[in-house]
Amino acid sequence: MKTILRGVLAVVLGAFIGGIVNMTLVIVGPRIIPPPPGVDMTTTAGLSASIHLLRSQHFIFPFLAHALGTLVGALVAYRIAVQGRAGFAYGIGVLFLVGGISAAFMIPAPAWFVVLDLGVAYLPMAWVAVRLGSRVFIRE
Repeated sequence: MKTILRGVLAVVLGAFIGGIVNMTLVIVGPRIIPPPPGVDMTTTAGLSASIHLLRSQHFIFPFLAHALGTLVGALVAYRIAVQGRAGFAYGIGVLFLVGGISAAFMIPAPAWFVVLDLGVAYLPMAWVAVRLGSRVFIRE
């Protein structure tokens, strides 16, 4: 029973903490790399209307948010799970990938960013979390 509860906790906390990392970077990003004047990045409609004004540097923080949110979430899941730790970490990667695919359909972005984001920010970051977790965390 303890293993099942730890598995559920791994998924819930991995998704929650990874989501916090993601949203923090999404919120902080425009403060560090401000959008062009008149660009409303708070709504999908505002973003759709002005996406053509954004330059490549405006996509740095969205990418970091997706990649680091997935990495941290997968690492949390790896740490909490008792058995099948890698599976839980990859599960978080898949969960965030599904979110990324959904966002790619809802939020306009250049094709290069969508390809980079979906190809590098999710499953590869879960893989990094597994590699890192296997070296950092001592088996219980």
